[in-house]
Amino acid sequence: MANSFDMVLFGGGGDLSLRKLIPALYRAFIEGGLAKGTRIFPVCRRQEDADGYLKTAQQALKTHLRDGEYNEKSWKEFSPMLRGVALDISKPDEQWDALVDLLGNDVARTRLFYLAIPPAVFGPCCENLSIKGLIHENSRVVVEKPLGYNAKTSDEINSKIAEFFPEDSIFRIDHYLGKETVQNLLALRFSNVLFEHLWDAKSIDHIQISISETVGLEGRAGFYDDTGALRDMVQNHLLQLLCLIAMESPNSMSARNIRSEKIKVLEALRPLTDNSVDENIVRGQYVAGGLGKELVPGYLEELKASNSTTETFVAIRAHIDNWRWTGVPFYLRTGKRMEKRCAEIVIQYKKVSHRVYQPEAGDVLPNRLVIRLQPEESIKLVLMAKKMDSLTMELQPVELNLTLSDTYDSFKSDAYKRLMLDAADNNSALFIHREEVAAAWAWVDPIIDHWRETNNQPQLYRAGTWGPQASNELLAENGHHWFNP
Repeated sequence: MANSFDMVLFGGGGDLSLRKLIPALYRAFIEGGLAKGTRIFPVCRRQEDADGYLKTAQQALKTHLRDGEYNEKSWKEFSPMLRGVALDISKPDEQWDALVDLLGNDVARTRLFYLAIPPAVFGPCCENLSIKGLIHENSRVVVEKPLGYNAKTSDEINSKIAEFFPEDSIFRIDHYLGKETVQNLLALRFSNVLFEHLWDAKSIDHIQISISETVGLEGRAGFYDDTGALRDMVQNHLLQLLCLIAMESPNSMSARNIRSEKIKVLEALRPLTDNSVDENIVRGQYVAGGLGKELVPGYLEELKASNSTTETFVAIRAHIDNWRWTGVPFYLRTGKRMEKRCAEIVIQYKKVSHRVYQPEAGDVLPNRLVIRLQPEESIKLVLMAKKMDSLTMELQPVELNLTLSDTYDSFKSDAYKRLMLDAADNNSALFIHREEVAAAWAWVDPIIDHWRETNNQPQLYRAGTWGPQASNELLAENGHHWFNP
């Protein structure tokens, strides 16, 4: 980052800020990404929280940074950038005036307002920023998901924000897009003729995108029961990853060109309505089970409710109806309380058209490209090769493996770090445009409507497994199976 900037972090005392954002800013500082003079104002509800914010932030760094990242010297240099501010987001009173005085009136200086707060107060917060004269031509706002619960509420939230910020100053964040491996996916596709000529229905059999979590509700019971896995994960994270995999090559890697190609993918997604929802989607809900050596409660037990039809798991068979992807199934899967925590993209290639080796040489498995986003970040290509320790012709799959943390000794991927610096630098390439949000909801809403109209009940699965058996059967209908990490 060449120039210093001011960042106002609304929700500065919340879980997201302390677990992700403050550690990301600390990493940016120790790596030279925050210019001298940068100021960060975490906003708290109470004055005592603001007064004690440095102690709170220091403890958050010690808790959430990786081993060896925190050190006292760096903290002493970083901490003067932080200054807690107490105010009520909903009331533009004299507490806001204190923030006005802190920020000053330098209109050439970049101001980044990060809204790590519930979407219901996005509008009032932006309105009060405007009332207090805090928005100028170099001001930007970063908003966290979820942006509404359907197309209508999403449009209302976006319209309210748009009253105070132009579209090119609104940065809708999806932290998966900031992961280095996701960027490597684009480099892999568009910088290697080897893959670009093998990236369509002629070569690829099917594609899987999975994001599995081992955690349950984590204190988000009220929010999650109103949301569910489809809204919480598919509408944003999974569909964004699908867009990057499936989109055509942009003319350049500018935000406008990337956005244009992503929207084309969303518009080409085959709609799922009425009976096609039941035929192509499995939804589930976890019950008590064993996760590692621990017995964990079921969803209803965590929710402390006797009944809920909210899905904690969803598996989807989707198709993109365009010339590149006709006939290629895209399998999307996400769930809570699953066997392992992982985010992975699997590109499964077709079988060789003619087998030249005798059966005793062994099976000839299709090539497979595996892009792992978490917990570690890696790219793996599975190829067939001869066993080197055998004089006879025996075939076996081998892996070409690029594990980024092994290849780059100083590699410490942090999606939030990258995205916050991009927002400060006015680079919106990895953020989501309003038109993308609308297109994603247009595809998701009919699914939710069908579930509600038919009183669809989620299928149960035990915690610590890979979801309902029906999700395996969904793939088996096409002769496929899930590649579980």
